[in-house]
Amino acid sequence: MFSLLARSARAAVCAPTRVFARYRTQLAPKSVKYAKRYKGRIPIPTGGSTKGTTLAYGEWGIRIKSNGARITAKQLLTAEEVIKKKIKVIKGSKVYLRVFPDIPVCVKGNETRMGKGKGTFEYWATRVPIGRVLFEIGGAPIREELAREVLRQASDKLPTQMEFINRSSPPRLGNLLIYPPSPPKVDATVETTSSA
Repeated sequence: MFSLLARSARAAVCAPTRVFARYRTQLAPKSVKYAKRYKGRIPIPTGGSTKGTTLAYGEWGIRIKSNGARITAKQLLTAEEVIKKKIKVIKGSKVYLRVFPDIPVCVKGNETRMGKGKGTFEYWATRVPIGRVLFEIGGAPIREELAREVLRQASDKLPTQMEFINRSSPPRLGNLLIYPPSPPKVDATVETTSSA
């Protein structure tokens, strides 16, 4: 009996401290362990990884071209609504969101004195570095002109400069575009003499 009570008490302590109310249409995690987080910094891709900089699901997409940014859930939803509204005429078309806002941002009121702890939860956000793909569209054949226009309108709703990419676009490492190495040139005269 005592062990059951101790286990349930331990489970209550280890459970997520706060579950935010959210609707199905909202971009927010179902539960978090801690209600408040550090502000943090936008990651800078200093290693050699190009993960998340090329298309994975769709035929066309947009990725961050200028400095990284902290993008809010509302900005992502607004851009997604613009894309869905424009491509809904194409049967079978899909929108793929490649980032998810899982960082709670807390804000203190204006003209508040120093101290008295961290502010209250305000909205969800995500830190997105340079080169990361945000949106992809595909699922059905979409003309390039239409895709460019739709993704341009969506990128106008976001706080950074975006670039339009397709399946053949090279991955990006910071400001560098990583092109695959060209195959080595083989001299025809060397080939014939070596085979003889």
